[in-house]
Amino acid sequence: MEINKKGIMFVISAPSGTGKTTLCERLLKMLPDLRMSISHTTRKPRANEKDGVDYFFIDKEKFEQMIANDEFIEWAEVYGNFYGTSKKVISDLIKGGYDILLDVDTQGARNIKKLYPDSVLIFILPPSLKELERRLLLRDEDKKAISKRLSKASDEISQYKFYDYIVINDELERALNDLLCIIHAERLKTKRVQSEEIDEILKK
Repeated sequence: MEINKKGIMFVISAPSGTGKTTLCERLLKMLPDLRMSISHTTRKPRANEKDGVDYFFIDKEKFEQMIANDEFIEWAEVYGNFYGTSKKVISDLIKGGYDILLDVDTQGARNIKKLYPDSVLIFILPPSLKELERRLLLRDEDKKAISKRLSKASDEISQYKFYDYIVINDELERALNDLLCIIHAERLKTKRVQSEEIDEILKK
Protein backbone atom coordinates (compact mmCIF):
# COMPACT_ATOMS: atom_id res chain seq x y z
CA MET A 1 0.00 0.00 0.00
CA GLU A 2 1.29 3.45 -0.89
CA ILE A 3 0.74 6.22 1.64
CA ASN A 4 -0.35 9.57 0.27
CA LYS A 5 2.02 12.41 0.96
CA LYS A 6 2.21 16.15 0.75
CA GLY A 7 4.28 17.55 -2.08
CA ILE A 8 7.95 18.08 -1.24
CA MET A 9 10.30 20.74 -2.58
CA PHE A 10 13.73 19.28 -3.30
CA VAL A 11 16.28 22.05 -3.79
CA ILE A 12 19.55 21.08 -5.47
CA SER A 13 22.64 23.28 -5.64
CA ALA A 14 26.08 22.53 -7.02
CA PRO A 15 29.08 24.30 -8.57
CA SER A 16 29.07 24.50 -12.36
CA GLY A 17 30.55 21.32 -13.84
CA THR A 18 29.56 19.01 -10.99
CA GLY A 19 27.05 17.04 -13.06
CA LYS A 20 23.92 18.48 -11.49
CA THR A 21 22.00 18.84 -14.76
CA THR A 22 22.63 15.22 -15.78
CA LEU A 23 21.60 13.94 -12.35
CA CYS A 24 18.40 15.99 -12.38
CA GLU A 25 17.50 14.73 -15.84
CA ARG A 26 17.99 11.12 -14.70
CA LEU A 27 15.86 11.67 -11.60
CA LEU A 28 13.00 13.12 -13.63
CA LYS A 29 13.01 10.11 -15.96
CA MET A 30 12.97 7.66 -13.06
CA LEU A 31 10.36 9.42 -10.89
CA PRO A 32 7.20 10.32 -12.84
CA ASP A 33 5.66 12.16 -9.86
CA LEU A 34 8.66 14.50 -9.65
CA ARG A 35 8.55 17.70 -11.69
CA MET A 36 11.26 20.24 -12.45
CA SER A 37 10.55 23.85 -11.62
CA ILE A 38 11.44 25.76 -14.77
CA SER A 39 13.26 29.01 -14.02
CA HIS A 40 13.07 32.31 -15.86
CA THR A 41 16.33 33.68 -17.24
CA THR A 42 17.61 36.60 -19.26
CA ARG A 43 20.45 34.65 -20.88
CA LYS A 44 20.24 33.48 -24.47
CA PRO A 45 19.22 29.86 -25.18
CA ARG A 46 22.06 27.42 -25.80
CA ALA A 47 22.00 24.87 -28.60
CA ASN A 48 19.03 22.48 -28.27
CA GLU A 49 17.48 24.44 -25.38
CA LYS A 50 13.77 25.16 -25.72
CA ASP A 51 11.69 27.94 -24.20
CA GLY A 52 9.28 26.57 -21.59
CA VAL A 53 11.21 23.30 -21.36
CA ASP A 54 14.72 24.20 -20.19
CA TYR A 55 13.98 27.79 -19.12
CA PHE A 56 11.52 30.57 -19.74
CA PHE A 57 13.75 32.89 -21.76
CA ILE A 58 12.80 36.54 -21.26
CA ASP A 59 14.54 39.88 -21.68
CA LYS A 60 15.95 41.95 -18.82
CA GLU A 61 13.08 44.45 -18.94
CA LYS A 62 10.49 41.69 -18.45
CA PHE A 63 12.57 40.14 -15.66
CA GLU A 64 12.81 43.47 -13.83
CA GLN A 65 9.05 43.92 -14.22
CA MET A 66 8.49 40.50 -12.60
CA ILE A 67 10.78 41.52 -9.71
CA ALA A 68 8.79 44.73 -9.23
CA ASN A 69 5.56 42.70 -9.21
CA ASP A 70 6.99 40.33 -6.56
CA GLU A 71 6.52 37.34 -8.87
CA PHE A 72 9.65 35.45 -7.82
CA ILE A 73 10.31 33.21 -4.82
CA GLU A 74 13.99 33.87 -5.38
CA TRP A 75 16.15 35.43 -8.04
CA ALA A 76 19.84 36.11 -8.56
CA GLU A 77 22.33 37.50 -11.03
CA VAL A 78 24.86 34.92 -12.22
CA TYR A 79 27.69 35.84 -14.61
CA GLY A 80 25.77 38.88 -15.82
CA ASN A 81 22.49 37.03 -16.42
CA PHE A 82 19.40 36.90 -14.20
CA TYR A 83 17.70 33.71 -13.01
CA GLY A 84 14.50 33.44 -10.98
CA THR A 85 11.97 30.94 -9.62
CA SER A 86 8.41 31.99 -10.34
CA LYS A 87 5.80 31.77 -7.57
CA LYS A 88 3.18 30.79 -10.16
CA VAL A 89 5.28 27.89 -11.51
CA ILE A 90 5.67 26.50 -7.98
CA SER A 91 2.00 27.05 -7.15
CA ASP A 92 0.84 25.24 -10.29
CA LEU A 93 3.04 22.22 -9.53
CA ILE A 94 1.85 22.04 -5.92
CA LYS A 95 -1.77 22.20 -7.07
CA GLY A 96 -1.00 19.32 -9.42
CA GLY A 97 0.12 17.20 -6.45
CA TYR A 98 3.73 16.82 -7.58
CA ASP A 99 7.01 16.80 -5.72
CA ILE A 100 9.16 19.63 -7.05
CA LEU A 101 12.81 19.66 -8.05
CA LEU A 102 14.50 23.07 -8.05
CA ASP A 103 17.95 23.81 -9.44
CA VAL A 104 19.18 27.01 -7.77
CA ASP A 105 22.38 28.53 -6.40
CA THR A 106 23.22 28.80 -2.70
CA GLN A 107 21.65 32.25 -2.37
CA GLY A 108 18.40 31.00 -3.91
CA ALA A 109 18.41 27.93 -1.67
CA ARG A 110 18.59 30.11 1.43
CA ASN A 111 15.69 32.25 0.21
CA ILE A 112 13.55 29.20 -0.54
CA LYS A 113 14.28 27.69 2.90
CA LYS A 114 13.04 30.89 4.54
CA LEU A 115 9.77 30.81 2.60
CA TYR A 116 9.38 27.01 2.66
CA PRO A 117 11.02 25.69 5.89
CA ASP A 118 9.93 22.15 5.06
CA SER A 119 11.88 22.11 1.78
CA VAL A 120 14.77 19.64 1.44
CA LEU A 121 18.15 21.12 0.49
CA ILE A 122 20.73 18.91 -1.26
CA PHE A 123 24.24 20.01 -2.18
CA ILE A 124 26.17 18.10 -4.85
CA LEU A 125 29.94 18.17 -4.56
CA PRO A 126 32.66 17.23 -7.04
CA PRO A 127 35.22 14.71 -5.73
CA SER A 128 37.82 17.51 -5.78
CA LEU A 129 38.41 20.97 -7.21
CA LYS A 130 41.06 19.48 -9.48
CA GLU A 131 38.48 17.09 -10.94
CA LEU A 132 36.04 19.94 -11.29
CA GLU A 133 38.64 21.89 -13.25
CA ARG A 134 39.19 18.88 -15.52
CA ARG A 135 35.45 18.64 -16.23
CA LEU A 136 35.25 22.36 -17.01
CA LEU A 137 38.20 22.06 -19.40
CA LEU A 138 36.24 19.41 -21.32
CA ARG A 139 33.64 22.08 -22.05
CA ASP A 140 36.20 24.03 -24.08
CA GLU A 141 35.73 27.15 -21.97
CA ASP A 142 38.56 29.68 -21.86
CA LYS A 143 40.91 29.71 -18.87
CA LYS A 144 39.57 33.02 -17.56
CA ALA A 145 36.00 31.68 -17.43
CA ILE A 146 37.18 28.45 -15.77
CA SER A 147 39.15 30.40 -13.16
CA LYS A 148 36.04 32.45 -12.40
CA ARG A 149 33.89 29.32 -12.04
CA LEU A 150 36.43 27.63 -9.76
CA SER A 151 36.56 30.69 -7.52
CA LYS A 152 32.76 30.73 -7.33
CA ALA A 153 32.78 26.97 -6.65
CA SER A 154 34.99 27.46 -3.59
CA ASP A 155 32.58 30.09 -2.25
CA GLU A 156 29.58 27.84 -2.87
CA ILE A 157 31.17 24.76 -1.30
CA SER A 158 31.95 26.76 1.86
CA GLN A 159 28.18 26.96 2.46
CA TYR A 160 27.59 23.19 2.47
CA LYS A 161 26.66 23.07 6.19
CA PHE A 162 23.45 24.98 5.42
CA TYR A 163 22.15 22.00 3.42
CA ASP A 164 20.28 18.94 4.69
CA TYR A 165 22.19 16.44 2.56
CA ILE A 166 25.54 16.20 0.79
CA VAL A 167 26.06 14.03 -2.31
CA ILE A 168 29.53 13.61 -3.83
CA ASN A 169 29.39 12.99 -7.57
CA ASP A 170 32.55 10.95 -7.99
CA GLU A 171 30.63 8.30 -9.93
CA LEU A 172 27.34 9.14 -11.64
CA GLU A 173 25.35 5.99 -10.83
CA ARG A 174 26.33 6.08 -7.16
CA ALA A 175 25.42 9.76 -6.88
CA LEU A 176 22.10 9.08 -8.61
CA ASN A 177 21.35 6.26 -6.16
CA ASP A 178 22.17 8.56 -3.24
CA LEU A 179 19.68 11.13 -4.54
CA LEU A 180 17.00 8.47 -4.99
CA CYS A 181 17.55 7.27 -1.42
CA ILE A 182 17.17 10.82 -0.10
CA ILE A 183 13.92 11.36 -2.01
CA HIS A 184 12.41 8.03 -0.93
CA ALA A 185 13.40 8.59 2.71
CA GLU A 186 11.93 12.09 2.76
CA ARG A 187 8.68 10.82 1.26
CA LEU A 188 8.33 8.32 4.12
CA LYS A 189 8.97 10.74 6.96
CA THR A 190 6.22 10.74 9.59
CA LYS A 191 5.66 14.50 9.32
CA ARG A 192 4.75 14.10 5.65
CA VAL A 193 2.19 11.33 6.13
CA GLN A 194 -1.42 12.48 6.21
CA SER A 195 -3.19 11.34 9.38
CA GLU A 196 -6.28 10.35 7.39
CA GLU A 197 -4.28 7.58 5.74
CA ILE A 198 -3.22 6.12 9.08
CA ASP A 199 -6.78 6.33 10.40
CA GLU A 200 -7.94 4.39 7.36
CA ILE A 201 -5.36 1.67 8.02
CA LEU A 202 -6.49 1.35 11.67
CA LYS A 203 -10.09 0.83 10.55
CA LYS A 204 -9.21 -2.26 8.51
